[in-house]
Amino acid sequence: MSSAQSVGRTKVAVIGSGNIGTDLMIKVLRLSESLEIVAMAGIDPASDGLARARRLKVATTHEGVEALVKMDEFADVEIVFDATSAGAHRHHDEVLGALGRTLIDLTPAAIGPYVVPPVNGDAHLVAPNVNMVTCGGQATIPMVAAVSAVTPVHYGEIVASIASRSAGPGTRANIDEFTETTASAIEAVGGAARGKAVIVLNPAEPPLIMRDTVYCLVGDCDRDAVRASVEQMADTVRTYVPGYRLKQRVQFDDVAADDPLRSLLPAGAAHGLATKVSVFLEVEGAAHYLPAYAGNLDIMTSAALRTAERMAAHRPTREVAR
Repeated sequence: MSSAQSVGRTKVAVIGSGNIGTDLMIKVLRLSESLEIVAMAGIDPASDGLARARRLKVATTHEGVEALVKMDEFADVEIVFDATSAGAHRHHDEVLGALGRTLIDLTPAAIGPYVVPPVNGDAHLVAPNVNMVTCGGQATIPMVAAVSAVTPVHYGEIVASIASRSAGPGTRANIDEFTETTASAIEAVGGAARGKAVIVLNPAEPPLIMRDTVYCLVGDCDRDAVRASVEQMADTVRTYVPGYRLKQRVQFDDVAADDPLRSLLPAGAAHGLATKVSVFLEVEGAAHYLPAYAGNLDIMTSAALRTAERMAAHRPTREVAR
């Protein structure tokens, strides 16, 4: 990128030189007209991410956040993407928050408010730390919100199935946080009264692309309106995740009076009409760095990029601590 091209762009950095951090770096370089990535920090000097960053003329360090903040390139950084782990993010928040930087958290740490771009992307544009939930959350919460926009969702459950090969050490270390954070965001962002999340690491070879199932328990509802809302939301997500698609039309099933699912309904709705809404999704990655089957990672980096661009567009360049 020439200096003329970088004028006016918001400078950003990435912590984490693994799959997610590297894919995010490449997305900023290739796709963003408002962001400029100037630094990447990792802890493995032999990582492919740091080597690729150096080839792309992005400043690097393998000594973590402490070294990042001492780099000359960091002086003008306004937004930092954290693609490490939930435990590490807590430390990064302490260090970078004190320096006035905005953090976009791609771990399940959930220190800041949850952000799912097509649902509440404009709600936290000046927050010092925002959380991108999880890959399963980014894929499915828009669907829960689409149903909730038409009719109250008493219970929302999502099942995210991803290729085992696309689940790196960070994902595997954060399985408990994944389920807890996603379930919480199904309620806080998706609008469900109760939420549950399940993740499946599929060991199939060749690897299968990400598939998600969303179940919502509602009362009697306008089925055409629900279907239209879901399809419109899928179109919106596809504007920044081209491989996001519905596998089939939204399904509706009446919940019988003796169906155990009724135990998930609130007391006031337990004996009325009840409907199970099922949405089936597939997420294919853009293969900027990761394989196309790793849609679970691609949707996270795409959502983080969209969030950073909205933040950059919303506010003028800020004074940051040097």
